[in-house]
Amino acid sequence: MSIIKTDICVIGAGSGGLSVAAGAVQMGARVVLVEGHKMGGDCLNYGCVPSKALLAKAKAAKAGASVEFADAMAHVQTTIDAIAPHDSVERFEGLGVQVIQGWARFADRETVEVDDQQIRARRFVIATGSRAAIPAIPGLDSVPYMTNETVFAQTTCPGHLLIIGGGPIGMEMAQAHRRLGARVTVIEGARALGRDDPEAAGLVVEALRREGVEVVEGVEVEQVSGHTGAIEIQVKGGTIFSGTHLLIAAGRAPNIDRLDLERAGIRHTRAGITVDAGLRTTNKRVHAIGDVAGLGQFTHLAGYHAGVIIRSMLFGLPAKASHDHIPHVTYTEPELAQIGPTEAEARKRFGARLSVHKVAYDQNDRAQAEGRTEGFMKLMVAGGRPVGVTCVGTQAGEIIAPYALAISNRLKLTAMAGTVLPYPTLAEISKRAAGAYFSPKLFDNINVKRVVGAVQRWLP
Repeated sequence: MSIIKTDICVIGAGSGGLSVAAGAVQMGARVVLVEGHKMGGDCLNYGCVPSKALLAKAKAAKAGASVEFADAMAHVQTTIDAIAPHDSVERFEGLGVQVIQGWARFADRETVEVDDQQIRARRFVIATGSRAAIPAIPGLDSVPYMTNETVFAQTTCPGHLLIIGGGPIGMEMAQAHRRLGARVTVIEGARALGRDDPEAAGLVVEALRREGVEVVEGVEVEQVSGHTGAIEIQVKGGTIFSGTHLLIAAGRAPNIDRLDLERAGIRHTRAGITVDAGLRTTNKRVHAIGDVAGLGQFTHLAGYHAGVIIRSMLFGLPAKASHDHIPHVTYTEPELAQIGPTEAEARKRFGARLSVHKVAYDQNDRAQAEGRTEGFMKLMVAGGRPVGVTCVGTQAGEIIAPYALAISNRLKLTAMAGTVLPYPTLAEISKRAAGAYFSPKLFDNINVKRVVGAVQRWLP
């Protein structure tokens, strides 16, 4: 067995792993990158990129364009192909990274094996991501179903798509398939988009229902049966939902099964690998980042984690990950974007210090001009600083960006209120929300009125 010695061994070539590898090698570290499947990971091949490409074609179909289902899926592959060279083996080898294609497993606390090669590194980074979690539903093992890894391989539109799971993936795929011609039923055991602000999530759910998506909430799936073209889902109470195809979108599971973590002294749970504030595992030579660390499942979070650990691994500087400033977006129409805690979470955390300010889209002139007035921004403020933001409506993921900057840098709300934005833009919603915080302090304050009155009497 050949032995490779290096400074850093990165396991997993998704967004987090690629960011670590590229950053570390360009700053002078020796880097080995191991990937057992596809470069670019889930995001490029089965997640963010293909789903947003499909949603774009579905949006065009909703707007009246003639879009064939097969053409929409071809656009998905074209988009992946356009981005893939940036994540390719060739690019990373060109940067100086030694790329090994194979499945990695720990042999001990300081060694990883890949086929007939041993890798001994000063530091290891586990960035293996996550996969679709498959619920233990009676009958599911004998029924054909899709996950996010196979749904984009379709070339024919399903007649009636059944989706188990009403989270972001389930709701995005529901709207996309409905707009491209399928009947769609979403079955959710609790509340659809249950981790988001209920008021904002409700607006999204109602929008999908108006488009013809059947969203069934608060029901427990008891059994699945049938075959392609004739699938039945029975829920508690006896109701049966029938369709032609089945998509499982019931959460994610960390990719840790092949790693032999016990040999390296690395603890883990069902949620992911156990890490400290600096993203170190119980083996101090090993960091875990992105989905596999169990702290969130977003491409941009994995990239952020990469920056945190590069600081400590390359420069020996203290670095801790914070997650209150990490945004996430559900790319339905309307979009639903969130930074920090929801209103309910913020009230528990900040209590009487919290104030909440809501601005509706119909108060924005650009939204009125475009006829896109459904939605709102909800701003949570404590100690004069924004601590959480919910935005639901057209381009919510874009509108929320200034608050990502403000919260991550702990800016006072005066920074947003004092910003001059072009008119008319949707971004003015952000400034208007800040204004809603200051208005009572200025316009309803008797002391302010007295001062202004006195100044007016003194002025010549």
